[in-house]
Amino acid sequence: MKTGVTVLPLHGGKAPAWLVSRMKALSKEIFAVIVDEYGAEEAVRRISDPYWFQSLSCTLGYDWHSSGTTTVVCGVLKTALEPEKYGFAVLGGKGATSRKTPGEIEAMGKVFDVDVDGLKYASRMAAKVDNAAVQDGYSLYHHSFILSEKSWAVVQQGMKLGHTPSARRYQWYCDIDSFVNEPHSGISCDVVQKDVLDMTASKSSEARKISTDLVCESTERLRRLHAEVLRDRKQASLGRWIKIEDEAGINAEVFAMPRNVNWKAINAAYDFQPRNYEEVLRTRGIGPGTVRALALISDLIYGTRASWEDPVRYSFAFGGKDGVPYPVDKKRMDGATNILRDAIEKSKLDQKDKIGAIRRLKEFSRP
Repeated sequence: MKTGVTVLPLHGGKAPAWLVSRMKALSKEIFAVIVDEYGAEEAVRRISDPYWFQSLSCTLGYDWHSSGTTTVVCGVLKTALEPEKYGFAVLGGKGATSRKTPGEIEAMGKVFDVDVDGLKYASRMAAKVDNAAVQDGYSLYHHSFILSEKSWAVVQQGMKLGHTPSARRYQWYCDIDSFVNEPHSGISCDVVQKDVLDMTASKSSEARKISTDLVCESTERLRRLHAEVLRDRKQASLGRWIKIEDEAGINAEVFAMPRNVNWKAINAAYDFQPRNYEEVLRTRGIGPGTVRALALISDLIYGTRASWEDPVRYSFAFGGKDGVPYPVDKKRMDGATNILRDAIEKSKLDQKDKIGAIRRLKEFSRP
C-alpha cells in the first residue's frame, strides 16, 4: 500500500554555503553515474519518485524532515547539473523563480529536441491541478520542472501557515493518462486533512463529467443553481428531531459553497465549450472557488459526489519499527539504499568523502 506520513515543518532561512557546495559536488557524481549506467530518462523518473527523492536528499546531507528537502535539493540540482553534460535539466524553483519556468523551457528547446509547447502545458497544468483541483489548504510556492528529450517530471511544494506551519510535496511523472485522473506519482505530508476536495481521484470521475456539462450549459442556469444552493443559510440540524445523547458523534457532512464565483471565467469556458474536465480546468480564471462550486452543485443538485479524501500517500521514513504508521517496507527501503550506495561507490569522490557518504547511508538504513 502506498500510504504513510512524513513531517515537513516549514523552515525559513538559507542552507549554509559549506553544505550547499558539498551537496553540489556529491550530486554531480551521483547523477554522472546514474546517467552513465541508466540514461537521462531514468534520472528524470527517479527524481519524480517520492522515496528516491527523499533518499537522495538524505544522502546529500540535508535535513530529512524539513521543507528544504524540496526547495534546497531542487535548487542544488538546478545549479549543479549542466543540461548539455547530463542530458536533462532542472528548471523553475521557489517563489518568483517558479514563474520563469515557461521561459526556461523555451530556452531548453535550443538544447534538446523537445515539444516546447507541450512541456509548457504540462508545467502549467501540474501547477493548476495542485492549486485548484486538489483543495487541501496548501498554497504552492515552489515549482520545479525537470525535462529530458523524452520525459518530464514535476516536483512542487505548497505551504500551510498557522500554529504549526508545514509543507506538502507533490510529484509528477510524464507517464500519466490524464492530468485530472490520478496523475501524481506521490503527495507527501505529515498531516492527513479532513474534507479535502480531490477532483483528481477516480471516485470524482462522474463529478468531473457533470462539472463539464454544467459549464457547457447556459451560464444563467448555472447562476440559478448556485443561488439555489446558497439560498437558505438557516438550516436546522437533524439532532433537533432525533434523540441522541451525544449529538457531537454524528458524522455530518458540511458543504461550504463559495459565495463568489468567477462568472467571467465561466462565460469564457461556455464560449469555448470544453470537451472534458481537463479543458475546463485549463481555462484561465477557473480557480479553486469555481472548481469547488461546480463540484458541490454536481453533488447537491445531481447527487454525483466527488472524493473528499485527502490524497496524501507517501512516507519518507518507509514506515516504523513498531508498525507506526505501518511496518517498515524493507524491500523498498533496501532498494533505494542500494541504488544510492552503488552510485556513490562507483563515483570519483575522494576516498574520505566516499567513506563518509557510505557511512551516512548505513546509518540511515540501519534496522
